[in-house]
Parts: sequence; C-alpha cells; structure tokens
Amino acid sequence: MIHITVWNENRHEQLYENIRAIYPEGIHGCIAKFLGEEEDFLVKTATFDEPEHGLSENVLQQTDVLIFWNHSLQNEFSDEVAKRVQKHVLRGMGLIALHSSHISKIMKSLLGTSMTLKWRDGDRERLFCTNPSHPIAKGIPEYFDIPQEEMYGEYFDIPKPDDVIFTGWFSSGFVFRSGCTFTRGL
Repeated sequence: MIHITVWNENRHEQLYENIRAIYPEGIHGCIAKFLGEEEDFLVKTATFDEPEHGLSENVLQQTDVLIFWNHSLQNEFSDEVAKRVQKHVLRGMGLIALHSSHISKIMKSLLGTSMTLKWRDGDRERLFCTNPSHPIAKGIPEYFDIPQEEMYGEYFDIPKPDDVIFTGWFSSGFVFRSGCTFTRGL
C-alpha cells in the first residue's frame, strides 16, 4: 500500500468562482479522487490553512509520496514546515511538485538553485513524452496538446535532472524541460 498525501494551497478555489466551478472539492480533492480509485493507494489531502499547513510530523511520517500543488503562497509558507518536508524527502519520502511548486521553499532547498524560469500566460502547449520507457510515462502518448496553458520556458535554473520525461513546446516558440526527476537523499 502506498500512502499518498495530496497538498494544495486551496486558495484559488475559495476566491474565484470559475475555479471553484471546475474544482468544487479543490484541486487536491480532484487529484485525490482519481488516485483513490487505485487499490494500492491510500490517499489523504492537506491544505495551506490547516494547522502546520496540514503537513505535521505525524502526517509526513505516514506519507510515502507527497503531491504538492503550489501557486501563489510561497512566501507565506512556513519555513519550519518547508524544512520538515525537506527532511522527509531526504529520508526517502517521494515528492511530486506540480505547477508553480518549482519556486516553493521546498524545491529551492532540495535543489539548491533559484528555480527561476521564463513565464507568461495563455499559450498553447504540445507536451512531448521524451522518455517513454520511464515508469512515470506509462500510458502517456508520444505527445498531446493543451489548448491554453501557462508557458514555462527555458532557461529553467535547475540542476541537471536524473531524467527528463516530458518536454513542452509552446506556440510562442519556447520549450521547457517539463517532467524532470531528481534523486535527493534516500
């Protein structure tokens, strides 16, 4: 059994009706719902406004993989909780950092770089599966299109990845190493 905690700021769903309409149970609820359909996964959620952002020592001790969706509260995120998550990752907990989590305190501390990149809103993306033999890519087609997406572009200030699984191409001409893996600690 794999114990997964899905973390989300849960702020946009509270503030914006159009986002709440798409994610009535939050982005974390949407992710947890489809992962919970897998018989080998035990899934729980946590959000920013819970005590200790829902990432207490007890929660992290019971988490094999943390899925972390971050967007705009990076500066408000507790330094203490960020260090706690870093400690657990170094001890072997998996971390899947989604969306703007690249700029989170957790990712900056784990990768040791600024994590900066080029950004703009409202671009079309073609996402290529550039490492189809990687387990993360199981069932993913050679490429798929996302009609409207935030553009993340190079140069992306990250250390050399262990693997680059996806590469994005945007209609504006930018490219992006989009599905990278890194080994840290255990």
